[in-house]
Amino acid sequence: MGKHKFPAAASFLINRLLPFWLGLSAMTAWAGAAPLTLDALLARPEAPPGVVFEIVDRDPRALDLGLTWVKRAAQRLKARYPGLPMALVTHGQEMFALQTAKRAGNPAIHQMAESLSRDDGIPVHVCETYAGARGLSAEDFPAYIDVAPSGPAQIRNYEALDYVRLVVPPAAVLKAR
Repeated sequence: MGKHKFPAAASFLINRLLPFWLGLSAMTAWAGAAPLTLDALLARPEAPPGVVFEIVDRDPRALDLGLTWVKRAAQRLKARYPGLPMALVTHGQEMFALQTAKRAGNPAIHQMAESLSRDDGIPVHVCETYAGARGLSAEDFPAYIDVAPSGPAQIRNYEALDYVRLVVPPAAVLKAR
């Protein structure tokens, strides 16, 4: 009877767990790859088809520094590659500062987001799925904020257009600079 348990366990390991671990290690290797930096992008001889900035942070005040970083990065990118299309997707705790009801408490954040959207032509997207989990809808955000069905899917849509994703450093890193 003991002989039959080992082959069944080995079969389970080979047929079920091995593909799982191989898939997990492949995803980990991809996720572990160093993200593209602004300096590396600026060093390229040719412009990419576009750039999508991603902000996702646990810090609800992350947009204070994150939007400033995006504004400066966009200026540098436009100087190097005139006409480069850009977009911003914010889909962490920080995105809730962009609610219409939070404008009075976050005037600088709203002014910067509106400026990016209207003046710089950089659409600002938030995640409707995450907002919905908090009982919010698209109507809870101002007109200059695009409420995308899913933040990660919105990024993938831009990447499907060959946009390069630039991850905005977390607020804790930006504060330390």
